[in-house]
Amino acid sequence: MPAYVINQLSIHDTSYQKEYYAKVGEITARHGGKQIVGGPPVAKLEGDWELSERVAILEFPSVEKAMAWWNDPDYAPLKKARQSCTSGKIMLVEGK
Repeated sequence: MPAYVINQLSIHDTSYQKEYYAKVGEITARHGGKQIVGGPPVAKLEGDWELSERVAILEFPSVEKAMAWWNDPDYAPLKKARQSCTSGKIMLVEGK
C-alpha cells in the first residue's frame, strides 16, 4: 500500500537548499520514493489553512519504505540542515 510524506514548510534560510536538492532525490529514489508535489500553495479552497511557503508530497511504495528513507543515515545530515533553516509540519499518511 503506498504511503505519502506531506511537508508544509516555511523557509527562514535558503543556505541548505543547494546541497539538499542535489542529494535528496537520489536518497528518496533509493527507497522507491518520488516527489509528486512541490512548490508554494496556489489557493486556499476551504478551512483555516495557514499557507506556508512550500508544500511537498513524496510518494513511497509503503510506510516501511518511507520510514527507511526518513531514518536513512545518508539523509540525516540533510534533514538536520533543513530543520535548522525551516519550520513547519511533516506527516506520514498511508494511501489506498
